[in-house]
Amino acid sequence: MPILHVHLIEGYASATKQRLSRLLTDATRVVVPASAAGIMVTLTEHTADNFMRGGTARVPAPALPDPHEVVRQYLAHMEDRDLASARCLLGAGFIMRFPGAAAMTTLEELIDWAAPRYRSVKKTIDTLDLAPTAGPCVVYVSGTLYGEWHDGTAFDGIRFIDRFELTNGLITRQDVWNDIAEERP
Repeated sequence: MPILHVHLIEGYASATKQRLSRLLTDATRVVVPASAAGIMVTLTEHTADNFMRGGTARVPAPALPDPHEVVRQYLAHMEDRDLASARCLLGAGFIMRFPGAAAMTTLEELIDWAAPRYRSVKKTIDTLDLAPTAGPCVVYVSGTLYGEWHDGTAFDGIRFIDRFELTNGLITRQDVWNDIAEERP
């Protein structure tokens, strides 16, 4: 039974500590053949005056937002065409790639590129998978697309996978794969 003991500076919200414990449990299961119920995570908090690094008392850095929620919010804003709110979730150097398109760096480029392809498109999300890496945080989203072609005909059930990279809680890359070209009239 793995036991993970984490020391933190006092001040993180309960939800943040729970998210950290869940992620540590999941990461342990990738390496150690144990069930989630067999992995113990304990957190010990220290007051700022009992926690020093480099001879200086420290305060906790703000927790990063939940990557799943950042991606969900971004996708919802894009579906609503609330580009200003979606843009607030993008980091410096943002880039996106869609099938058959050159790399794009602005949301307006995406809207212009998509305009001749369909009248509207939305996503039914089946899974959101977090893949922490040594570099950016990676979130995979999979599900199906539905919407309307330019002639008014509805479509649905078109598979998609999006891969997002997040740096410091902001989206810096989006790669999209889908079967829309196979279905388009």
